[in-house]
Amino acid sequence: MKFNKNSFEIIFFARAGQGAKSAAEVLAQASVLEGKYIQAFPYYGPQRSGAPTRSYVRISGDIIRSHEPIIDPDLVVVMDDTLLTTQDVTHNLDEKETLIVNTTKSKEEIRSLLDGFKGNIRTIDASNIAIETVGQNKPNGVILGKVVKVSEIVDIENLFQTFKDIFEKKIGKDLTKKNILAIEKGFDSL
Repeated sequence: MKFNKNSFEIIFFARAGQGAKSAAEVLAQASVLEGKYIQAFPYYGPQRSGAPTRSYVRISGDIIRSHEPIIDPDLVVVMDDTLLTTQDVTHNLDEKETLIVNTTKSKEEIRSLLDGFKGNIRTIDASNIAIETVGQNKPNGVILGKVVKVSEIVDIENLFQTFKDIFEKKIGKDLTKKNILAIEKGFDSL
């Protein structure tokens, strides 16, 4: 699933407060470091903590002229596995495309919930990795590492640098280091 000059599109399905919007922003800004064109934007339903949300990222080697929501993603990320039964997370994903799910369930258990989805499923227990590494149930950093590993959309070092540039002044050096370690653990996961 390596990046080429054509547009690469990702949808993050999450619950408000899980950091999908921040993950999309970090991924987009890391792409800018590599000279790529980007769009990253959220879609909110009801504005309350825990409500389902979506964030979209479009990355291209060429100028992006479309400003439409993504309807045919190359990669879908589900940051809360309870969304698998309430959102159509596999819409327009084919057998060559990938679904990444933050879960403790097996790939087979996830597939059984998805009504015939034939694509690639990658699972990761991002929540527990985040709790162990960062001390918070914020799976977005771990998920970012997994997204970069699966898609090869940006160099992992550029992702680390971007995270540091965006968040070090906001959350401090110690928490930034822990989050970068969480990203690395997501990248290194099977």
